[in-house]
Amino acid sequence: MASTVERSNAEESLIAELRSQLDHLRKQVEELQRENERLLNRLSSCQCSEVKEAASSYDSANSEGTCPSTMQGCTKGEANSSTLKCHSLFEISNEKKKPSNQMRHQLKKQPGLENIIQDCDQRYVALKIMYFGQRFYGFASQAQMEPTIESEIFKALERTKLLVGSRIHSHYSRCGRTDKGVSAIGQVISLYLRSNKKGIQREEINYAMVLNRVLPKDIRVLGWSSVPLDFTARFSCLSREYRYLFWRGNMDISVMREAANKFKGEHDFRNFCKMDAVNVKNFRRYITGITISPCNKRFDVDLWAITITGSAFLWHQVRCMVSVLFMIGEGLESPNIIDVLLDINKTPRKPQYNMASELPLMLCRCEFQDVNFICSSDVRRNLQEHLTNELRGYLLQAAIVEEALDCLKTSDAEESSLGHYKKKKGHISLELRQTEPSYEERSAKCTMKATNERKEALGLLILSALIYCRVCEELFAGHMAVMALLDFVDC
Repeated sequence: MASTVERSNAEESLIAELRSQLDHLRKQVEELQRENERLLNRLSSCQCSEVKEAASSYDSANSEGTCPSTMQGCTKGEANSSTLKCHSLFEISNEKKKPSNQMRHQLKKQPGLENIIQDCDQRYVALKIMYFGQRFYGFASQAQMEPTIESEIFKALERTKLLVGSRIHSHYSRCGRTDKGVSAIGQVISLYLRSNKKGIQREEINYAMVLNRVLPKDIRVLGWSSVPLDFTARFSCLSREYRYLFWRGNMDISVMREAANKFKGEHDFRNFCKMDAVNVKNFRRYITGITISPCNKRFDVDLWAITITGSAFLWHQVRCMVSVLFMIGEGLESPNIIDVLLDINKTPRKPQYNMASELPLMLCRCEFQDVNFICSSDVRRNLQEHLTNELRGYLLQAAIVEEALDCLKTSDAEESSLGHYKKKKGHISLELRQTEPSYEERSAKCTMKATNERKEALGLLILSALIYCRVCEELFAGHMAVMALLDFVDC
């Protein structure tokens, strides 16, 4: 282990040394380019006949494609021609850079939108967000995965001109990173937004009203609150509450409650999550409360909810906890399996099992200290009307499905003749299932991968250093050639 650490330290020191050498070579290249540019400007201001003659000889020789490195052993006239050919190399390299310079010049001519935005008054606020996640690829923006709730929110912020500068400069933070298909009625984000004049008694922008006009129908802002500058939606959150809806069916609720109580307190939940060995080193989380109760809604009494409250959660933690509770409720596992999976010494590797579905899960509440969200009466009325229309639409769909079910009903005689031939799917105990790699095994694999990446980076750095050395040699040769041409002109 010590030898591995020493080897890793040696590689890092070598990489650092090569990077410093590359920086030094870059500076030398820039200095030589500036000096060559100065000398070429001086040369272009000279109108003597020798330069014109040399230029003409350069034009004739340029078509021959003679390399500047073949100057050795040439006559004086050939040296002048070769010098100007070297100059042509610099002209080509400069021409390649011209488009980017022109683009930058054009951007400077554009109206100073960034300066205008920065001069506007701004306020650091927290927004309370509600969304239905069925059609989204999770909350957080992801490369090549659209749409996400976060991307739709920022589109609305840009469209309403509320965003101050770019997202990077908005001090943006989110409380929870819900997965694909998961909904929320209490998500919270924080960022800088455009504001009315602070020093004058003017009504502040109604952020919820403005954003809800342009957001998709399955995303809404429920309220906003001004927060202090040291506030972050992620780290200032005191607790998060998730709720998972399910149909009771034949599940034993009393046994599920007995098992759920074992989750309370601080435990290592590595066997109840999707392990991320690269970014997560600590799998201990504190569950402050977990309840299983009937859902007091306008639906059947058979609809129940598992409510879990904690300070923070791991990736897919809630869905894994619910999945094991369902196995216990169906009589497939004993409540003691919770103790077995929470004991990392006894069960260092997570058994392979499917998570519960993401659709019935929602983030209900994020608790903060001294944060009171403002929701005007107009916004509240519009939200109630919007959600009522959404509910009616879903009830119509449910009615259509119920009509389809009625068409498939059979008589009692047909039912008795068909019999009950449904075969119960075999269940393998979690203690007997194949297991996933442990955290130590995953971490070792990640370390090996990082070592290989460092070796590849080291090879690229060495190659870059060689290329820069070659460039410096060419630039120095061109520099000396220009100096020789100037000496010839002076003579």
